[in-house]
Amino acid sequence: MAIGLLNALAENPVLVLFLLIGIGMLIGRIKVAGVSLGAAAVLFAGIVLAAWGTAEGITIEIPAQMGTLGLAVFTFAIGIQSGPNFFHVLRTAAGPLAIMLAVLVVGAGAGVGVGRWLGMDPAMIAGTFAGALTNTPALAAAGHAATAAGHADGMAIATVGYAVAYLYGVIGMLFFCLLALRYRRSDKDAPSPLINRTVRVEREDGPALGDITERVSGEMKFSRLRRGETGPITRPTPTDKIYKDDLVTVVGTQDAVNQVIREIGHPSSHSLIEDRKFLDFRRITVSDPKLAGHTVAELDIDRRFGATVSRVRRGDVDMVGTPEVVLQLGDRVRVVAPTGRMAEISKFFGDSAHGLSSINPVAMGLGMAVGIIIGEWAIPLPDGSTFSIGSAAGTLIIGLIFGRIGRIKGFVTAMPFTATAVLAELGLLIFLAQAGVRAGGQIANAFTGGDWWRILITGFIITTIVGFGMYASMRWIVKMGGTRLSGLIGGLQTQPAVLAFANERTGSDPRVALGYAMVYPVAMIVKIFIAQFLGGM
Repeated sequence: MAIGLLNALAENPVLVLFLLIGIGMLIGRIKVAGVSLGAAAVLFAGIVLAAWGTAEGITIEIPAQMGTLGLAVFTFAIGIQSGPNFFHVLRTAAGPLAIMLAVLVVGAGAGVGVGRWLGMDPAMIAGTFAGALTNTPALAAAGHAATAAGHADGMAIATVGYAVAYLYGVIGMLFFCLLALRYRRSDKDAPSPLINRTVRVEREDGPALGDITERVSGEMKFSRLRRGETGPITRPTPTDKIYKDDLVTVVGTQDAVNQVIREIGHPSSHSLIEDRKFLDFRRITVSDPKLAGHTVAELDIDRRFGATVSRVRRGDVDMVGTPEVVLQLGDRVRVVAPTGRMAEISKFFGDSAHGLSSINPVAMGLGMAVGIIIGEWAIPLPDGSTFSIGSAAGTLIIGLIFGRIGRIKGFVTAMPFTATAVLAELGLLIFLAQAGVRAGGQIANAFTGGDWWRILITGFIITTIVGFGMYASMRWIVKMGGTRLSGLIGGLQTQPAVLAFANERTGSDPRVALGYAMVYPVAMIVKIFIAQFLGGM
C-alpha cells in the first residue's frame, strides 16, 4: 500500500505540493515548549517524504520551475513591503554588511581548514559550504568552478556535500534565530505606539503650532484646536497661534507627545475627540488607485475639504500622518474633518474593501519580469566564467525599488500590504515544498556514501561559526534589536524557512522583513563568489 501511495505521488507533483503545504502547516502549528516550526515544517515534511521515496527506489519531485516561481513571488512581495523603509535603514547598514562579509570569509576559511584536515576534496568542501549556508546558486558556482578546474565529477561531488550539510544549515540557523528572538522584549528600535492627548495651553506668548512642531523630535501632529472652554473645535494649521487656556489635541509617539505637553502646558481632563459636533473622525480605506503612491501632502485634503490625516494604518502598524508619508492601496487613514464633509472625503479615498486585496497585476507582472531578467543575467568574471545573482535576488531588488517609489507618473508600483502578505506566504510555501523534496532525495543518496560524517562535521562548523558570529556581533557590537536580527539571520542564510519561523514568532513584525531584505542580495552575491573560489582551488 505504501509503495502504491508513493508511486501515485511520484506521478502527480501538484498533489505532492499541496499535500506538503497542508500537512506541513498542520505540523508547524504544534508547539513544543512554546515553540512551533510554522512554515519551516513544510520544508522538513518535503525532506522526509522525498527521502522515504528514495529509500524505496521511487523519485518524488516537484518541478524546479515551481520552486523558482514561489521564491520569486515571495522575494518580490517582501521587497514591496520593505521598500518604504529599506533605503532609510540602508544608510546605517554599512557596518552590519561589513561584519557579515568578514563572518562569511571566516566561516569559509574554517571549512577549508577542517575539510582538508579530514581529507575532503575541494569540490566537496565548496559544496559543503553552499549546503551549510543553504544557497543553491552557490552550489552551482562551486560545481562549475570545480569542473573548469579539471575535476570531471566536480558537480556531483559538490552536490553530495551540499545535500548532507543542508539539513543542519536550516536547523542551526533556526536555533540562532530563536536566540535572537529571546531578547526581543528589550528591543530599542520597537516602534512607539501612537497616542493622543488633549493639552491645556499655559503659555501666554502665543507660539505658532508650526514652530512647536519643528522643535519637537519625533513624529506628531496637531489635530484639533478649541479657543477656551466653549468655542468651536477647529482643525489647526501650522500658522495658528495658541494662547493661555486654549485646548489642543496632539497625536504622535509617546515621547513626542510628552515633549509637546512640556512645551505648551499640561494634560487636560477635557477630550476634544469626544465632541464630534464640529469635527468628526473616521478610518477610511485608500482604494482609489489614483491616490496610491502619492504623499499625504500631495493629496492636499487640507485645502480640498478642510481635513487632516492624523494617522495612517498599514497592516498592524500605525504611523503619524506626516506630509511625507507615501500612501499605498489598502492603507487605512484616520481623517479629522468637518462633520458634514465625511461622506465626500470617503468617496475621495474610495473606502472600498477592494483596496485591501488588489494585487496590482501590472506592477507585479512587469516588476517580476524585470527582476528575473536582472537575476538571470550572466555576469562575466575575469577567468572567463560567468555568474548570476538568481531570480530571487533580482525580484527582491526590484520589489524594494517599487515599494520605495510608489508611483511613476500614472503607473502605480506599490501593492496593498494585505495583498503582499498573502503573496509572500503563498510563494514561500510553494518554494519550501519544492526545496524540501529536492533536498530530501539528495540527502538520502548522499548518506549512502562514506564521506557523510566528514561533511556533517565540516558543515556543522561552517554553519555554527557563521550563525554565532553574526548573532554575537549584531547583538553585542552593533546593538541590533532581536526582532530585526532574527530577519537578518534569515537573509544571511538566504533561507526563507528562517524568515518564516521569525514571522511566526513575531506576528509578522515588519522589522523582521526589513532585516531580511537588508542583507539578502549582498549575502547571495558574496556566497556565490566564495563558493566559486573554493570550487576552483
